Amino acid sequence: MGNTEVRALNGVSLTIEEGEYCSIMGASGSGKSSAMNIIGCLDRPTTGRYYLDELDVAALPESDLATIRNIKLGFVFQQFHLLAQLTALENVMLPMVYAGIPNKERKERAREALIRVGLENRLNNKPNQLSGGQQQRVAIARAIVNQPVVLLADEPTGALDSKTTQEVIDIFSELNASGITIVMVTHEPDVARCTRRVVWFKDGEIVHSHLKPEELGHAIF
Repeated sequence: MGNTEVRALNGVSLTIEEGEYCSIMGASGSGKSSAMNIIGCLDRPTTGRYYLDELDVAALPESDLATIRNIKLGFVFQQFHLLAQLTALENVMLPMVYAGIPNKERKERAREALIRVGLENRLNNKPNQLSGGQQQRVAIARAIVNQPVVLLADEPTGALDSKTTQEVIDIFSELNASGITIVMVTHEPDVARCTRRVVWFKDGEIVHSHLKPEELGHAIF
């Protein structure tokens, strides 16, 4: 920025193992969103390496990154990003269209994913016919339908009330118990305490890389 250099991430080294359930926390501007964007292959690191599923993806061309995002990564955001004109089933089928999966298999897998998040009775509802919590469940089903290596959640409960938040967190816990690796950005300590490990960012650096959820109230940031 002019003559000013801003290091969104400064010498960060982070390892997330297969099967982990990890939350990323920190104040606004701490670097947690930049870290999430790199993990999700949405941004590239200026220097250094990023290995996803044993592949260094930091220097891959955008076409390859787009394929990796579709096949190896699942995304859940604070805003649900559902297409209003499509049903829940059709929204969940969408990532498989880009993956080239046949229509019959798309329908079967989308139905299974929606059943997995408890929406077997809402397959043909459009987003405006669903509650906020139900829309987030559709978004989660869409994120897991391609069986990703990592599920990334960016403030997934930020637009939900406390009861619905707990329901969504229960789904994440069940998905992790089934073996899915989950990385979640959150500013809510109660949500972070439901994960198994907390990574705390401050000023573009990691100040705690293996914070236990129960230590959140005692750690010095």
